[in-house]
Amino acid sequence: MVDEQKHERVRRAARLSVAPMMDWTDRHCRYFHRLMTRHAMLYTEMVTAPAVLHGPRDRLLAFDAAEHPVALQLGGSDPRELAQAVNLSRPFGYDEVNLNVGCPSDRVQSGCFGAVLMERPALVAECVAAMQAETDVPVTVKCRIGVDEQDPEQVLPAFIEAVAGAGVRHIIIHARKAWLKGLSPKENREIPPLDYGLVLRMKQHFPALTICINGGIASLDQARALLEQGLDGVMIGRAAYHDPASVLIGADALWGDGPGRDAFATAADMRPYIAAHLASGGRLHQITRHMLGLFHGRPGARAFRRVLSEGASREGAGLAVFDAALAEVLAQVPAE
Repeated sequence: MVDEQKHERVRRAARLSVAPMMDWTDRHCRYFHRLMTRHAMLYTEMVTAPAVLHGPRDRLLAFDAAEHPVALQLGGSDPRELAQAVNLSRPFGYDEVNLNVGCPSDRVQSGCFGAVLMERPALVAECVAAMQAETDVPVTVKCRIGVDEQDPEQVLPAFIEAVAGAGVRHIIIHARKAWLKGLSPKENREIPPLDYGLVLRMKQHFPALTICINGGIASLDQARALLEQGLDGVMIGRAAYHDPASVLIGADALWGDGPGRDAFATAADMRPYIAAHLASGGRLHQITRHMLGLFHGRPGARAFRRVLSEGASREGAGLAVFDAALAEVLAQVPAE
């Protein structure tokens, strides 16, 4: 049974979220993003249910308490496995558990999960019902508007009806079809046309559900405009990763709060986190690879990226490399 207070916190945090992105939104990335926004929901990379059951659970699921609110995204299509994965994730304290019904990669097709599940709404409903039985936090679904030759105008409302009937109250819709035959995962993020109007109509058709939109959203202004049209939340992906300061610093205004720390303060706040990671045997590149876009568009940004790209992965690279990269940007700040 979902705790209503937890559901309300997740619904509120969903006003802006950073999409789950494979190889990108790991715990270091999320810690970095959290320094720029207090309120936005952050998502893990997709973790498959079998990996949770049989893999290195602590490495896959552990996160810093500072990351809250944070959601776990699971991939799978076996209700029993997904339920077990949710149960095993409970001690880690995630605020939300999300089922991936949107990823179009070959790997997820062969495993019958991700976007291919758009063709099997009854199975998705069975999965989310099993997941909800193992947790008191909201179980949400991230989906596409359809796949291949499906007609989204017919398929999407029927899909939403099915998962809502199983108890899901919060759906994130990537406003593109996924073409499982003929397009690569990268092409599926860019080529199928966006249909924001359809997602807006889904909110009108299902007013009691929390409906969030994803796909092609590149700025806070664009996010704000979509919220003003009646959507409950906006999920931003690549823009939040490649130009995090412009998307996340200032994002808290969507909740009526002042801006988060600026880019230089964020870099300074990352320093003790990096130091602790290095002291525990970690490598500098594991963190700084997520920070390359911090000064995007500012004088010195190219040199900042170059110093980190060339130096952070070298054996023994430490804070001196990070400080040298930061100095390249600081040197371009006009003297007062």
